Amino acid sequence: MRADGTDQTRLTYTPADEEDPDWSPDGTRIAFTSSRDGNEEIYTVEVGTEDPPALSRERRLTYSTAMDAIPAWSPDGTKIMFVSTRDGNPEIYVMEPDGSNPTRLTYSPANDGLDTHLWSPDGRRIAFVSERDSNLEVYVMASDGSGARNLTNNPAADDGPVWSPDGRDLLFISDRSGQEQIYRMRSDGSEPTPLTRGAADHIWPVWSPDGRRIALTSSRDKVSEIEVMDRDGSHPRRLTNRHAEEKWVSWEK
Repeated sequence: MRADGTDQTRLTYTPADEEDPDWSPDGTRIAFTSSRDGNEEIYTVEVGTEDPPALSRERRLTYSTAMDAIPAWSPDGTKIMFVSTRDGNPEIYVMEPDGSNPTRLTYSPANDGLDTHLWSPDGRRIAFVSERDSNLEVYVMASDGSGARNLTNNPAADDGPVWSPDGRDLLFISDRSGQEQIYRMRSDGSEPTPLTRGAADHIWPVWSPDGRRIALTSSRDKVSEIEVMDRDGSHPRRLTNRHAEEKWVSWEK
């Protein structure tokens, strides 16, 4: 659909669940998860340049009896990262955009990447969530899977990493204060700093394209509303006031 909500176009036509859509960097394809073949597999659909865009061929990329889900394009469009249980538990893999050469990146008996896995803006690193240290923690590794390192290392649950546009910082969600709050840290895990406080939950942070502001979901007024604040947590401002659930904000690029 358009940014104003008009011209909504249905992309898939099956009775199965279709979710986790992710645009290719060049805007010509969308990768997504589908359960149309009895278990979760990854597909792409080509999107034309017409206005509104026409859809063309769908293509199935993964073929396994396990779960293959949550595709994420690399910034240069040459790889698709995904999570698979084909080796017994959720692990992170990458493959070519046509589904060839699936390569396993993580090797752990715990769950890796099932909640979040994200490329850094330069495509050289991957931030992900793992339970390998007995609770949810934020990790980072090289794009080839080497050098995985725990960045948060806290007995609380740390989740939902989001790269800053310049790749220098990461936002994440933690309940280490008793409520889910948003923190910022350097991309090496140093200087973890709470950006939100109080009795309400603050979750799902999203950087503005220029990295100067952060949009988020807050429950400070008993229902989920959208707020925006400066990158250091100052000047929080509520954007919605409908007394209904408002979630999952995204900045226009």
